Amino acid sequence: MKKSAKPVPSSNPRPQRRSASSPRPTPQANPIELLDGMWERIARKAYELYEQRGRQEGQALGDWLEAEAIVMEEIHEARE
Repeated sequence: MKKSAKPVPSSNPRPQRRSASSPRPTPQANPIELLDGMWERIARKAYELYEQRGRQEGQALGDWLEAEAIVMEEIHEARE
């Protein structure tokens, strides 16, 4: 009868991989709250940018991010 060799522990163990069935992080339940009316301002500005580009599809995220930056700058300038 053969004896099976025991695995030798490594001095530098590799991190364990997460299995496909392990839980994944869930999106944040409570998103960051914007100032009153800020979401609407960003949405209006994003739509303006969309119209200025000739209503080209596929740029919604870019329009939103640019609009967000513009609105934030307007708010910052108004506070100075």
